[in-house]
Amino acid sequence: MKKIALLGALALSLLSPLTMAQEAKALRIGIEAAYPPFAYKTPDGNITGFDYDIGVALCEEMKVECKWIEQEFDGLIPALKVRKFDAVLSSMSITEERKRAVDFTGKYYATPAKLAMKSGAVMNDVATDLKGKKIGVQRSSVYDRYATDVFAPAGAEIVRYSSQNEVFLDLSAGRLDGTIADSVNIEDGFLKTDAGKGFAFVGPDFTEEKYFGEGQGIAVRKGDKALADKISAAILAIRANGKYKAIQDKYFSFDVYGK
Repeated sequence: MKKIALLGALALSLLSPLTMAQEAKALRIGIEAAYPPFAYKTPDGNITGFDYDIGVALCEEMKVECKWIEQEFDGLIPALKVRKFDAVLSSMSITEERKRAVDFTGKYYATPAKLAMKSGAVMNDVATDLKGKKIGVQRSSVYDRYATDVFAPAGAEIVRYSSQNEVFLDLSAGRLDGTIADSVNIEDGFLKTDAGKGFAFVGPDFTEEKYFGEGQGIAVRKGDKALADKISAAILAIRANGKYKAIQDKYFSFDVYGK
């Protein structure tokens, strides 16, 4: 029995360097696949979308294997901290509040927030026009924080959901008066669908950096500067070699990277 145990230990010792090398070449990425057109599921259950395609291009540029791990949005940072994955690529806004918990790469896109309500709704003044309205938001998002700080004091009731898709379902069913979210997500994930008929954007773009940050970036664990720098360099590389534009043009008719 001792010989068998010794042989087993020897086999493990011989395999471990190979295993470690393979793991070193893999980048585990956390993503919420319920946020079209950035990340969503195809009918056969595969993840697709702008975020996913950008991640694949970045992994190719860095010559590592992408390992995608699904997670609800409000659990992405906690899971990153406990090393469930190495990075979060899931339309996460780069804000000062989040920078206290994680580090970020440079941005890989930037789009404004918008409010969507029934067509014909008027939103000239938040302080009066949103009083008594039910506004749906995705829990723990920058839109949640903005609505809590700005809409709630104006008399709006903020209703929180695990995913933006759930918000759209309740908005379509008449259980909400409106939602604030990323403008592209609202347009592609709701307004362009049958469920979004009769709804429209109202009011201005919401772009306050205090809430909406410097654009969307890829989060890594606090202090992991080497990985953040490596991914940031890869973002610049795919923008320079045309891969970024090819992915962008697949999903959008405008410059999603922003200024």
